[in-house]
Amino acid sequence: MPPQTPELPSEDEQDADFLARFGNSSEASENYSPIPDGYVKGRTKFVVVLGTVMSGLGKGIFSSSLAKLLKDKGLSVAPIKLEGYLNIDSGTLNPYRHGEVFVLDDGLETDMDLGTYERILDQDLGRQNFLTAGQIYTEILERERRGDYLGRDVQMIPHVTGEVKRKLRELALTGNDGKPVDVVFVEVGGTAGDYENGFYIEALRELAFEEGPDSTCFVALTYIIEPSILGEQKSKAAQLGIKRLLEAGIQPSIIACRAESPVTNQVMEKIGMFSNVPMSRIFSMHDRESIYTIPDAMRAARLDGQILSILDMHEGVDPIHEDKSRAEWQQFTDRITSPRRHKVKIAITGKYAALRDAYASIDKAIEHCATDLSTQIETHWIDTSTIRNRADAQEALEGMHGIIVPGGFGLRGVEGKILCVEHARTHAMPYLGICLGFQVAVIEYARNVMGLQGAHSTEFEPDCAGAIIAELPEQKELEGILGGTMRLGAQDVAIDAGSLASRLYGGATSVRERFRHRYEVEPGYIDRLAEAGLRFSGRHPDYPIMQILELDRGVHPYFIGAQFHPELTSRPLTPSPMFMGLVAAAIRVSEPDAALEDVPQRWQPEDTTNGHEVARTSG
Repeated sequence: MPPQTPELPSEDEQDADFLARFGNSSEASENYSPIPDGYVKGRTKFVVVLGTVMSGLGKGIFSSSLAKLLKDKGLSVAPIKLEGYLNIDSGTLNPYRHGEVFVLDDGLETDMDLGTYERILDQDLGRQNFLTAGQIYTEILERERRGDYLGRDVQMIPHVTGEVKRKLRELALTGNDGKPVDVVFVEVGGTAGDYENGFYIEALRELAFEEGPDSTCFVALTYIIEPSILGEQKSKAAQLGIKRLLEAGIQPSIIACRAESPVTNQVMEKIGMFSNVPMSRIFSMHDRESIYTIPDAMRAARLDGQILSILDMHEGVDPIHEDKSRAEWQQFTDRITSPRRHKVKIAITGKYAALRDAYASIDKAIEHCATDLSTQIETHWIDTSTIRNRADAQEALEGMHGIIVPGGFGLRGVEGKILCVEHARTHAMPYLGICLGFQVAVIEYARNVMGLQGAHSTEFEPDCAGAIIAELPEQKELEGILGGTMRLGAQDVAIDAGSLASRLYGGATSVRERFRHRYEVEPGYIDRLAEAGLRFSGRHPDYPIMQILELDRGVHPYFIGAQFHPELTSRPLTPSPMFMGLVAAAIRVSEPDAALEDVPQRWQPEDTTNGHEVARTSG
């Protein structure tokens, strides 16, 4: 007997349900502000950072620096970035539009600001820390189709704003570890007055009202212009931008003034007068040597104390925790500004070389290593689409002490990357290949050492004779959804004991790193590549998926590639091991006769002579 279709409630029964919940339609509440189970209003505080005048001024840097100060005091913090675009995530965004795509531990693809939060807070984030208009609208439409709104007409206010408040309260309730957090830091993308973020600003105004007094601190980050023809700072644009916030019902408690040089007292007085913010709560966020010095500058301006007063949180401070955290950070920032003992030149070869934001995490990973190893690193960004032969590669890499070939998608510049790999391998130049840099190292080795001239990746040449890089069968089954075949997020990597990779990771035989790729080394070629001298020292724990390659240290001073992205987990106080190894090897090339007693032995090649034999070549 076929199953019976469940009987739906009659129209009268639906009306009765609605009236039981909301009363007569004329008396039904127009408010919609969902509260998660277990949430207590006022327990968690909110710091909201909004932009004016123009975007790209550093709201994420300011917000994460301020969050660090409170975390240092023993308070738990959780950041969230609110984006106005309709994309579900940042995975399909072109780097020229939005900088690099940063991948979180759980695999969500976000914008580069989430990387700033992770690095400064030294805290892994997840999908609950990133919200787009596309996510909000999708969830609302799904709720509407399920009938969750009980026949109500779904509107921007209160339903869209209500969903925003729901997400913020869910984050406040669970944080990143399942526990309620003390302070949620909310960064709103774009600037006040943008159509696409207007509903976020309204939701935050409502949230502050509903949470009650001392619950929310609004920060306006603005821009102080200094036209060279005038020779003085002008605040009118900042005043007008802050006025847009006031018109939206937002009264800033703190104002951060972004500028090239320190903001004058006269300008800050004007800003304070037109925004009702006292001078003690106006901060000059001018250009500095490193973004990592901003927390100390905020502390010197007593901005952390102002936040605690606004939110009535002085009693939650742990002085012992603060002293310890402050001392650790101070040691790091002292090294940033101290004289460097070494100097190296490192080439970064990619297709977006003209856009530094496309490789923001690589840039920061290099900075972390430079500080830790007291090295002045001069980076040379090379567009590989201009490299067409070995002579071009020789010219582009002349005088370099190391090379990084980063990840990327698409055919443009790939052959140039392969030529750069060949140069690094045959000229004993320290090499680090990341994602696509791992794959082109395999292709180059297959072509020039094994003699497989047709070796290539099916990403670039689907019908190539030697498909040495390809999608695995289980991935191909997911075709049809853009991004569906991607390996995303943190995964375990099993490392061979005694390998260079194991040494870099302090002797570990298993590490967890973040991936963002689609193509793998074709299993049928793995043994042949290994027999030819290419060692796969890191693999998937259960499947024949290669994740780290290296050349023997008797053959090459430092040649290593990772299918994952080690730059995504590099932190100021714990730099990426693979980047540290590259910089240390570059120092050895730059200073072949130096003792290098200040470079820890862990990062130095075991064979410290300068007479490496290069791997075999076809030429």
